[in-house]
Amino acid sequence: MRFASLGSGSAGNATIVQVNNSRLILDCGFSVRELILRLQKLSVEPHQLSGIVVTHEHDDHARGAFKFASKFNIPVWLSYGTFKMCERYLPETHAITINIIDSHTCFSVDDIQVSPFPVPHDAREPTQFTFSDGQSKLGILTDVGCSTPHIERVLSGCDALMLECNHDLTMLEKGPYAKPLKDRVGGRLGHLDNQTAAALLAKLDNSKLKHIVAAHLSAKNNTPELAKLALSQILNTDTDWVGIADQETGFDWRSCQAA
Repeated sequence: MRFASLGSGSAGNATIVQVNNSRLILDCGFSVRELILRLQKLSVEPHQLSGIVVTHEHDDHARGAFKFASKFNIPVWLSYGTFKMCERYLPETHAITINIIDSHTCFSVDDIQVSPFPVPHDAREPTQFTFSDGQSKLGILTDVGCSTPHIERVLSGCDALMLECNHDLTMLEKGPYAKPLKDRVGGRLGHLDNQTAAALLAKLDNSKLKHIVAAHLSAKNNTPELAKLALSQILNTDTDWVGIADQETGFDWRSCQAA
């Protein structure tokens, strides 16, 4: 199993997971044209995708999913609440295969085992996911305001983890956002700050961890250096070992198997 990011942040999110010839896209927050270009940089064509999984309805995660699915006849998996909030994105005429999931029930898309879990975020029925090939586990957690015991159980024992480090608390406090937006971002249904993400990481079983990637960084309220420092201190590793999911370039393929 391997994974890569096509971009991560408030301007758009998409992650690709591959097991053998099965390929899933998690979220499509880019236009169809932009997503095609970003996939091509990873040597992936749209017809090679097995499906699209959508975490929640916010524009930076869902706005391109249904046009892309309709154009290339790709099935979509998402919760009922997310689907109802995403109906505005559906093309007027479409034949998209919509698969409604339960946030506590695992499912498979070809060779990829997908395990959803509910998260606290200001959306209708948001879910995040782990992915597996039966041997390795990839965890992805973004767009979450705080941790829960269930999240910590689900993400323990990952071989690879993409973890939201949206903002630095001091930068958010002193930054340009209006107070209501600051309160939303920093609230229990908002986004993880660096230190809260680090505290969550410290509660996990990281004995198998081969990759840690900080994701969904705010362009105005965080820096890669601060995110790397927070996570590296928990893992007692060099800051360079912590990856960054960049807004423009994402990151290249990473393997979940041991080298």
